Amino acid sequence: MKFYSDLEVEILIDDISEAAHEAIEKAAAEAARAAALAALEREAAALYEAQKWQKTAQEAKKTGVRNAVITGAVCFLGGLVVGLAINM
Repeated sequence: MKFYSDLEVEILIDDISEAAHEAIEKAAAEAARAAALAALEREAAALYEAQKWQKTAQEAKKTGVRNAVITGAVCFLGGLVVGLAINM
């Protein structure tokens, strides 16, 4: 069995403490990196959702305009037919 001097024990404690501090710093850096990536993923998902809703709104607007034009044409033609039928 080997006995360690006080100096050797202090050196071991210092080495272990330094290694622990480095491990803690690495873990904190990895946690920060993971948090940043998660934030980017959330932002990308929100942007995708916003683009999807914008596309849906544009399609609805096109459909509304088209329906309004068709309705106007039908009303005009209906009025024209009724007006011609009354004048005959």
